Amino acid sequence: MYARGRVRVKGRGRGRGKRWINAMPETTDFRPVGIPQSAVDISTLTLEEFEAIRLVDLEGLQQQEAAIQMGISRKSLWNDLKSGRRKVAMALTHGLAIRIEGGDYEIRGEKTIKG
Repeated sequence: MYARGRVRVKGRGRGRGKRWINAMPETTDFRPVGIPQSAVDISTLTLEEFEAIRLVDLEGLQQQEAAIQMGISRKSLWNDLKSGRRKVAMALTHGLAIRIEGGDYEIRGEKTIKG
C-alpha cells in the first residue's frame, strides 16, 4: 500500500507526491502582444510551479511556509519554484507564450473521488 498521493515509479526512491494548491488560476494563457497566436511557441508551467511562484513571490511566504501549505518538503518546493521561474524567464526573454496546465496536484478543500 502506498501513502496518499504517492505515485509508484519504476526505479529508485519514492514517487513524486501530489501538491496542494489553493485554487485554479483565473487566467491560464498569456502571450506576447502583436504576435499571431500561431507563430508563438508555448512554455507550459505546471499548476505546482505556478502555486510555488504565487506563494513565495506574490504572497511573500518563506519557502518553509509555502512548502507546508503545499504539503511537500522544502526541497520539493525549491525544485518547483526553480523550474517555474526558469520557464517564466525564458518566456519573457524569448517572447514565448505561457500556458498554465497539468501536473500532479489536489485543490485544497475539494474532496478526492477515488474510482
